[in-house]
Amino acid sequence: MKTLKEALDWRYTTKVYDAGKKISAEDFAQIEHILQFSPSSTNLQPSHFIIADDDAGKARIAKAAEGPYAYNAPKIKNASHIIVFCSKVFADDEHLEAVLEQEDKDGRFAEEANKTQMRNTRKMFLNIHRYNYKDEPHWHARQTYLTFGAVLLGAAQLGLDATPIEGVDMAKVDEEFELHKKGYSALAVIALGYRDEAEDFNARLPKSRLPKEKLFTKA
Repeated sequence: MKTLKEALDWRYTTKVYDAGKKISAEDFAQIEHILQFSPSSTNLQPSHFIIADDDAGKARIAKAAEGPYAYNAPKIKNASHIIVFCSKVFADDEHLEAVLEQEDKDGRFAEEANKTQMRNTRKMFLNIHRYNYKDEPHWHARQTYLTFGAVLLGAAQLGLDATPIEGVDMAKVDEEFELHKKGYSALAVIALGYRDEAEDFNARLPKSRLPKEKLFTKA
């Protein structure tokens, strides 16, 4: 497995996939582990993930890559796996209790008082975003993007190519998978697979990043 530096130097935004190569079950299980165990504020876990690994599933997602987004359709159809990242629009009490009960089952509370404290703390921060900042959906989306970045890095460490994609019609994804009925909305997509070395121009281009003196301020 690559080091962090090796992974970051190696990865790039893949433009063309080799449709004949599939990610192994063992490697994708590690991607699923990232999806399940990435952090979220107060462990609220507002994310949901749609996974497509066959032609039929990828075709459903590719419906949202039409018109101005048509350039992304081949990536979606030819990649090995597609992940749609979704987040809660509104974290209802049923979801909050499901998270709390799972934490209890997993042994996170030594005493009932600890469970009550966690319930109150989580609800306090949720209410701050719901009623004070009035940005609840955006707060949930930001938590989901933590996982988005973790998947890109984890994929690179595994030697898997990836493409972060916001260029699809998210409203069509919401409709296709009836996400609003489930309290979620689609945010972005990651395609995973293996690059087509001969066809992908981006694989041969050098990386370009701003220098450290532009990025870092020492306090």
